[in-house]
Amino acid sequence: MTDAEPRWLSDEDQHVWRQIIAVINMLPARLERELQRTHGLSLHDYQILVQISEHPRQEVRLSDLAEATQQSKSRLSHQMTRMENAGLVARRNCPTDRRGAYAVLTEEGWDALRAAAPTHVESVREHLMDVMTPAQKQVVGEAFGAVAAKLRPAARATVCPSTEEC
Repeated sequence: MTDAEPRWLSDEDQHVWRQIIAVINMLPARLERELQRTHGLSLHDYQILVQISEHPRQEVRLSDLAEATQQSKSRLSHQMTRMENAGLVARRNCPTDRRGAYAVLTEEGWDALRAAAPTHVESVREHLMDVMTPAQKQVVGEAFGAVAAKLRPAARATVCPSTEEC
């Protein structure tokens, strides 16, 4: 550690930071309540279903899913068990890597995602997109894009060369 003076936030920076924290805390909670009330899904459930649905063959390696959803492997394992018990997902072992496994979207999971998507999109519109002007959306998108690029780990490629291999 150095004895250098901390770079304290200016009043303007402090205001922006507190607004960001307020949104980080309130928006996911609101989206979660609406998904839970209407479809019995948590926001994590929904994010996992979306992530799996966007991959080829509607399956994704669990380690990649943990990274994409910002969950520890242990937390994701518990989430997956709950979602498996609800019939939303299944696990498939990787035939070429005994340590690897895939999360697979079930038909019931696909149906739940299709049913929940309009609610989620409307909620995102109501509580975020429709509150901002087009110019504000542009600025927020660029600013958060820059922050995400700084925070995002170096891209890892997990590629299955064929339908039989991982």
